[in-house]
Amino acid sequence: MNAVLVSLAASTLRTLAVMLAVIALVVVVAVSQFRLTVFGAVALYFVVWWTLLFVILPIRNQAETDPALVVPGQDPGAPATPRLREKALWTTLLASVVFLGAIPLFELAGL
Repeated sequence: MNAVLVSLAASTLRTLAVMLAVIALVVVVAVSQFRLTVFGAVALYFVVWWTLLFVILPIRNQAETDPALVVPGQDPGAPATPRLREKALWTTLLASVVFLGAIPLFELAGL
């Protein structure tokens, strides 16, 4: 699974394309199955995605330990390899599951 995510996150455009495809699919399911409006589904999904992004960002971060690679002014706790595109895909997948799992639990038909 991780190798697939790494290949999907190989470029920014590919990452954005995959994210938009997944989000579009989730919004279509939310609108058709749970009677949400498109705007309400996108807004709720954005809140879930943004919240989960801050949960996923610190996972597997390791600070740069080689003093030769630290740039002057760099925060000493800055991650050596942040892997932001992979984390964006993980956030999108997790947010999709949480979003589709939360909708049936709440009465959101008027959103």
